[in-house]
Amino acid sequence: MRAQQGDGGEEAKPGRRGRRPLRRIDYPRRGRRGVRRWLPSWRQLLLAAGSGAAVLTGWLAWFYATTEVPDDLNAFATQQNNVYYWADGTEMARVGETNRQEVPLDRVPEPVQWAVLAAENETFYSDPGISFTGISRAVLQMASGGDTQGGSTITQQYVKNIYLNQRQDVSRKLSEIVIAIKLDERMSKRDILAGYLNTSWFGRGSYGIQRAAAAYYGKDVSQLDPSEGAFLAALLKGAGQYDPAISEDNRERVVERWSWILDRMVKVGRLTPEERARYTVFPEPRPQPKGAGMGGQVGYLVDMARAYVEGHSDITPAQFDLGGHQIRTTFEKPRVDALAAAVQEATKGIDPGSREADRLLKVGAASVAFDGRIVALYGGPDYLKQGFNNANTSTVPIGSAFTPLVYAAGLSQGVQRERGGNRTPVTPATTYDGDDGVNVMTPEGPYWGRDGKIVKTANDGKRNWGKVTLRSAVEQSVNGPLMQLGMDVGLDRVQKTAADLGLLPGSMGELVPAFGVGNSTPSAIRAADAYAAFANGGSHTDPYSVLSVTRNGEPIALQLPAAVQALPKAAAAEVDAALKGSVRGGAAKAVAEAGPDLAAKPGTTVDRTAGWSVGYSGQLSTAVTVFRADLKDMKLLSLEGVGGASPDTPDSELPSRIWSLYMKAAGGR
Repeated sequence: MRAQQGDGGEEAKPGRRGRRPLRRIDYPRRGRRGVRRWLPSWRQLLLAAGSGAAVLTGWLAWFYATTEVPDDLNAFATQQNNVYYWADGTEMARVGETNRQEVPLDRVPEPVQWAVLAAENETFYSDPGISFTGISRAVLQMASGGDTQGGSTITQQYVKNIYLNQRQDVSRKLSEIVIAIKLDERMSKRDILAGYLNTSWFGRGSYGIQRAAAAYYGKDVSQLDPSEGAFLAALLKGAGQYDPAISEDNRERVVERWSWILDRMVKVGRLTPEERARYTVFPEPRPQPKGAGMGGQVGYLVDMARAYVEGHSDITPAQFDLGGHQIRTTFEKPRVDALAAAVQEATKGIDPGSREADRLLKVGAASVAFDGRIVALYGGPDYLKQGFNNANTSTVPIGSAFTPLVYAAGLSQGVQRERGGNRTPVTPATTYDGDDGVNVMTPEGPYWGRDGKIVKTANDGKRNWGKVTLRSAVEQSVNGPLMQLGMDVGLDRVQKTAADLGLLPGSMGELVPAFGVGNSTPSAIRAADAYAAFANGGSHTDPYSVLSVTRNGEPIALQLPAAVQALPKAAAAEVDAALKGSVRGGAAKAVAEAGPDLAAKPGTTVDRTAGWSVGYSGQLSTAVTVFRADLKDMKLLSLEGVGGASPDTPDSELPSRIWSLYMKAAGGR
């Protein structure tokens, strides 16, 4: 009995041999089996949550205590000019005056102030500098994988304007919140609102509501009415998407938001229903004025370079408008001048005042190096008179200048004339029926158009050529065989070849027989760039207009295109040979005087709405397009009789003359 008692007593004493040591946290849980062994108890869950909350609270307290409001409230960067340079490093243009002017809040009419508050932060005068619901919304966005934007009060936006940057990440957002709370304690609400209105970006290069009033309405801010104030308030959501001068989509967005802001002003009691009823017509801002020094071709070049930077770097439009950037472009001044001079010389006989056929005539041209650099372009007679860039339009059909791309697709991919049959190769010596009015065939038989008729080929001048080789068809611009070749290759495959050569998806025409003879509408820039691959062994590089960007001397990362092999070298060489043959004794012989070793192809359309000349020499590919259109609706008109030419004059005659004059002056080096 004692022995048993002694044994029992020993088991009851802690620390004796044979006893399991006690664990402070029973995990994995003893006495449980399977999944339950690994499921924490509610006490353990509460302990973990409490510990996490304590750590988080401590970290937030530390972050709050160590985050200071910078002493200098005027640390906001001063806007500067953006300077554009020619390819040789000489200055081309300075754009963007110092366009920010502070005004006291008393100068801003109270309804205009409340238009901004109603749109952005109606609780501004009562909140502590932050919005808890807005922060919650931002947290949910972060948790769902979205960004942290949204939910910012005016105080937070002011902090972002003057202290931080526009990057949206957790660290920057937390700093914004803490500084906003502290700034709200340090500054009066009116001073914060004044600071916000004086530092916000409104588009058109304008920082601050005073410069915005001038940019959009030509007024001092004190002269704005509530309706105009509502429009400017709408721009704060993103001027690039709400300036109606940019696009019709922008106009629809801004009119809707303008109306909503006025309704919000009624809801918050800052505009009576009677006053609201007076503002039913959108207060149209004035057209955006063109900048000084942007005349001639320079404005087109600057616009293209800016668009490239914004599309291929992390610089936003708002950051660009702050200025301080140095943009080294690919444009070569001697060639830009030579291209403009060629257009002027070739169009001397154009007289829109006395000849109806000369009215609304447009010329667009671009010269692209084989490595993708756009060295010159002609966008129109003068940027300050016509801001629309004819060299970059994608509304003009390329016509028969597209057929070398069809030839390239056939040489590289072969044809399939029977459904389910094997693809067979074609060569430059492969013959096709070159007569006019030949039925266009598919593997199943004739191709029937939507009008219920069989589609037939159409040659220039309805000429019959008999049996012709594919190479001769390209050289002599015989459209019928190349239309049929496109069908035999497969229009989808021809489209893929065109895309590989740089034509943009949005410019591709409908996949019908006319696709093979140029119902697509590439810009002159893209057409020149595509032809460059024929002389460059099939290697293609997308066109680009900027070599480098710095800001105040510091380099900014810029994405430049890389070369890709778009065609087999052998196929590219055969297309090159045909284009050179076209100049020696074919359809492009009119440009032969421009120099040795030229390769070119004229382009016309069946409806006579466009004329082209595309080709290259040395290391330079150039495309010229001529068309007639009212830029309001871009409806194309016939080119027949332009310059007093006889009705049977090819529409490619004028662009070929421009091309020849330019290549003679600029050379192909």
